[in-house]
Amino acid sequence: MTGQRRVIAQVLSEASDHPNVEDVYRRASALDPRISIATVYRTVRLFEAANILERHDFGDGRARYEKMPVGHHDHLIDLETGKVVEFNSEKIEALQREVAKRLGYDLVDHRLELFGVPIKGRGGPIKGRGVSIKGRGVPIKGRRKRGRQA
Repeated sequence: MTGQRRVIAQVLSEASDHPNVEDVYRRASALDPRISIATVYRTVRLFEAANILERHDFGDGRARYEKMPVGHHDHLIDLETGKVVEFNSEKIEALQREVAKRLGYDLVDHRLELFGVPIKGRGGPIKGRGVSIKGRGVPIKGRRKRGRQA
């Protein structure tokens, strides 16, 4: 692996958010000014093809990346702030397996992305209730707002 790819790998492994290519470029070029945006694009594509990175589309028009997760998790995107909250719910997992089975399938994989707005007067997420929330709630810049839909 080239030195520039090592820097890009370091930036991605240290990311506590879901950066887009421009974010990765900005962080990597701060460590090595010789890194070009084209190198970042090529490296991100290479890491994605090698299953080192997972690509996400959270609806803001830019691909977002995270290290390939060790365990499964889903995402909730706050439409007001763009914050991405990772969570896991065994109830949701069980329901998805049940639905697939009822339809005649063995579920082999899935991706769940919820989009929401904070409930007024709640003051933040409710802990417990069968939902495990991971600490990667980091805002996405340029988040386009969607209308309230049920």
